[in-house]
Amino acid sequence: MSKKITETAEELVTPILEELNLELVDIEFVKEGKNWFLRVFIDNETGVDIEDCGTVSERLSEKLDASDPIEQAYFLEVSSPGVERPLKKPEDMTKAIGKNVHIKMYEQVDGAKEFEGKLLGFDGETVKLQVKVKTRNTEVELPYNKIASARLAVVFN
Repeated sequence: MSKKITETAEELVTPILEELNLELVDIEFVKEGKNWFLRVFIDNETGVDIEDCGTVSERLSEKLDASDPIEQAYFLEVSSPGVERPLKKPEDMTKAIGKNVHIKMYEQVDGAKEFEGKLLGFDGETVKLQVKVKTRNTEVELPYNKIASARLAVVFN
């Protein structure tokens, strides 16, 4: 059910985002406690501000009210994905080359399921990452189709 709702929301929000030169990062429809939330995460090259979020929220809310795809009461939230933005699509991975990322795998690679380091490259099938093992930098190659989740990572020096 929530997959159908997120797909419908994506269809409704895409033309709004295209018109405003914004990008859809993610959509989720989740229950937290007693409440349901439809969350839409947006971004663009220079980042988004509260006005962008408000504009998208108002326009999407009108479209959702008109088509009424969600039976239960819910809260609509439109926001930036934040500094630890998820990397959901191959294009996201390509854009993140040169940045620090955190990757969780479905199964172990070289004895580990989680990796954090600098994304060196992505060819559509393999992610090349520079990670620190103790005090040495080393490169690891991860199969893209075995990645459970990936996001940008903030590094504190």
